[in-house]
Amino acid sequence: MFRNQEVLMKRTNIILTLLAIGSAILFIWAEYNGPPIQIYIFKPLTMVFILIIAVLKTKASPAFYAFAIIAGLVCSMAGDIFLMLPSDQFILGLVSFLIAHLFYISAFTYHSKITRSPWPLIPFVIYGILIFVILSPYLGAMKFPVAAYIVVILVMGWRAWERWSQAAEKTALLAFFGAVLFIISDSILALNRFREPFAVARALNLSTYFAAQWLIALSISKKAKETV
Repeated sequence: MFRNQEVLMKRTNIILTLLAIGSAILFIWAEYNGPPIQIYIFKPLTMVFILIIAVLKTKASPAFYAFAIIAGLVCSMAGDIFLMLPSDQFILGLVSFLIAHLFYISAFTYHSKITRSPWPLIPFVIYGILIFVILSPYLGAMKFPVAAYIVVILVMGWRAWERWSQAAEKTALLAFFGAVLFIISDSILALNRFREPFAVARALNLSTYFAAQWLIALSISKKAKETV
């Protein structure tokens, strides 16, 4: 009985993953070629498929980790909607994603220690300084919001690394890869928006973004089902 449920769950995850990939491709195509209605449909729909994967992995009794990841996905979906609106809602989108990262940080910090060693944090600090120095001349009034966002997303990446280094589990590694892809995705988005637009930016930004969210959703596991 349990074996049949496990097989069914794997098949369901595969189907939802394929649906998410198909939806993401249609959305990215529409970003370059239109029509706008295709953007409005397939951008949130892609996240809906990823969100369903996360919800199904919690089964009936989600633990805090699962709750925080799902909350982060919901906030990310809100950010997606703000960013795709015809009017410029970049600040609202930025705030939505910042809150999403705070949920992810709380998830990755859950049942992992904050070590005293500074070495794991150093690469994230160096990267944050470099990306801010590159963007700074083009940010204008957005310097503080962007700086705050950089700090939060890099803390998210650092906490994902710490969780994996301490747990050494496959699901923790998936979360770390997802966090790294998220950082890459947002870096591409920032460079394209503030510094200099380039043709493949949207494809790179969106493909890494959806892959990041998918990996983070998959990081919910049976071991994360214990109650708080």
